[in-house]
Amino acid sequence: MSLAKPDALDINNKQKVALAIGVIGLFILALALFNTNFPNKGLFLTLSLGSIIGGIIMYSREAYLTKLEGIKNDGVWFKSISSRGVWGWIVGVILTTFYIVLYFFPKYLGLGTDGAENTGLISLFDPLSQLLSGRNASQWFVYGTLYTVAILAFGYKFILKYRHNRYQQLRTVSVMFFQLGFAFLIPEFMYVMNNDLPYYDLKSIWPLNYYIFDEWSVKGFLSNGNIGLALLIFGILSIFVITPILTYKYGKRWYCSWVCGCGGLAETAGDSFRQLSSKKMSAWKLERWLIHTVLVFSIVMTVAMVYTYLGYDKNDFWLTRDVFISLVIGFLTLVFAAVMFFKRQELGKDAKYGAIGYFIVITLLLVMHFTGNTDHLFYIKAGALRSAYGIYIGSIFSGVIGTGFYPILGNRSWCRFGCPMAAILGFQQRLFSKFRITTNGGQCISCGNCSNSCEMGIDVRHYAQKGENIVRSSCVGCGICSAVCPRGVLKLENDSMKGRINPTEVLLGNDVDLMDLVNQK
Repeated sequence: MSLAKPDALDINNKQKVALAIGVIGLFILALALFNTNFPNKGLFLTLSLGSIIGGIIMYSREAYLTKLEGIKNDGVWFKSISSRGVWGWIVGVILTTFYIVLYFFPKYLGLGTDGAENTGLISLFDPLSQLLSGRNASQWFVYGTLYTVAILAFGYKFILKYRHNRYQQLRTVSVMFFQLGFAFLIPEFMYVMNNDLPYYDLKSIWPLNYYIFDEWSVKGFLSNGNIGLALLIFGILSIFVITPILTYKYGKRWYCSWVCGCGGLAETAGDSFRQLSSKKMSAWKLERWLIHTVLVFSIVMTVAMVYTYLGYDKNDFWLTRDVFISLVIGFLTLVFAAVMFFKRQELGKDAKYGAIGYFIVITLLLVMHFTGNTDHLFYIKAGALRSAYGIYIGSIFSGVIGTGFYPILGNRSWCRFGCPMAAILGFQQRLFSKFRITTNGGQCISCGNCSNSCEMGIDVRHYAQKGENIVRSSCVGCGICSAVCPRGVLKLENDSMKGRINPTEVLLGNDVDLMDLVNQK
């Protein structure tokens, strides 16, 4: 059928109607963007968002409920939008342009400045913002609303598509819950209860929420009594206590596939593009260098940001620069020494690159400490340096490239190549997590469904054919490889650390007592 009629998977009339309804919702947003004066903004906003959500739901029900449960990855390479075709590039350009305007030119979306009223698209969202928090909308409220709508609507589509798999349904409901509650509603309600509190998405952990340790944020928390102090302490505990414990028990999937908003959007709205992630060895090498470079940059920039507002003597903060830099270097040294002592053999040649990264970080921190002053660090103005991380990582990489390039690089390009949180969790998962994906090589028929559906660019079939456990830092435990396997070869497991990494020598039987191995099982 594919050779005779590549476009065999046509949409039916109900799906065309659903698309038309969704386009009407987008058209209203487009009219608002061009400063259309709606007589009742609340009504038209409801009509717009309702049309978008209704169109997606109607389309999804017709696409999946009219078919049997099971694997639905047919036709993805014959659709223009999901195979880097013309429509894919058009969508990519539109998304990228939207993010550039959102981050750097919000005035073109209608953001009022210097006390002026909002106009355009942002003013359309004023009624909803007033309802939730009693203030006019900002570009971030507009973005948060559209982000939440996308996860909820496409999350419903995702649940229908993988309704044969309970794991997929549960984790999709989880990301929908955390996005709606923790990322969207709770921050708005917190503002109503105490508008002096800094914005805080409770599920966003450093280094994703780089702003939590900025001077204005820290002062805001400390000046709001026990509530502010509790939130600041929770943010610190999330980094050093909560994250390692949960990653040890469940792998990085507890966050990347169940909680994170970036992952939630990638899994729901970006599901149609997961097959576009490159499985090439060159992409894997680039991934490992790039994501750890971003992590080094994130650590240095965060330390530099805090360092800029700590005094040499005790003033607003009890922590001085000398004590702070000593604590940071001491902690990094302790982590490095522990990894080298306990996991040196597992790391192999990667230990050398880890050592290089450690010494680069320490060198940069020492140079910053001994050459910096109140106004300049690394011979750069402190204010410019403190905003560098937010611009280049928080805006350009995660937003413009990470989401805008869904139809070109796949839905997890940010998670794979740039997210420093994914790098930290991946480091923990690779070295001391109980999570792994086990394989039954004898059952593998080499169909390639698993590798095709892996959004993190892992050639899952390569491991499955050998019966080797998949223990990769980049794996987010989404479980789609298992969900699309027609033979049940792959299984997500949490088990003891022993035997977690099974090398190829065991499979080849080189100098291995196979009966002893079987008895150990």
